[in-house]
Amino acid sequence: MKRRTFRRPRRTGFTLLEVMLVLAILVILGGFVAFNLLGTSEKAYKKAAMQQLHGLEGMLDLYYLDMQSYPPDLSALRVAPSDAANAQKWDGPYAKKDIPADPWGQAYQYEVNGSSYKLYSAGPNGAAGDDDDVVLASST
Repeated sequence: MKRRTFRRPRRTGFTLLEVMLVLAILVILGGFVAFNLLGTSEKAYKKAAMQQLHGLEGMLDLYYLDMQSYPPDLSALRVAPSDAANAQKWDGPYAKKDIPADPWGQAYQYEVNGSSYKLYSAGPNGAAGDDDDVVLASST
């Protein structure tokens, strides 16, 4: 008589060590992807800020053509001057909508000095005067 032996079926699947190794590799790859995507979005934000600054530059130049001076602040692109002499020259509004915030949610900065100006965004950190600022200065 033959004896029957019961063998345990061999388990198929992954061991805990294999699963942990795959997860570690995925986390490392995910870190590289996230790091690269964050750097790309900062470049895109800076390009968007520069595009908006160029749009503001066009509005300032139109104002300058009519008024022979740059506005004292960016709100003057939408509101006519209160004095009668300048109100006659004003052919605005030069901005159809309110001046937008920069891509980081901060207001654009504008400094005028006679026949020149400086338009800028304080950049991602919100502090003006450091390396991450996006600056557009007039060429006059």
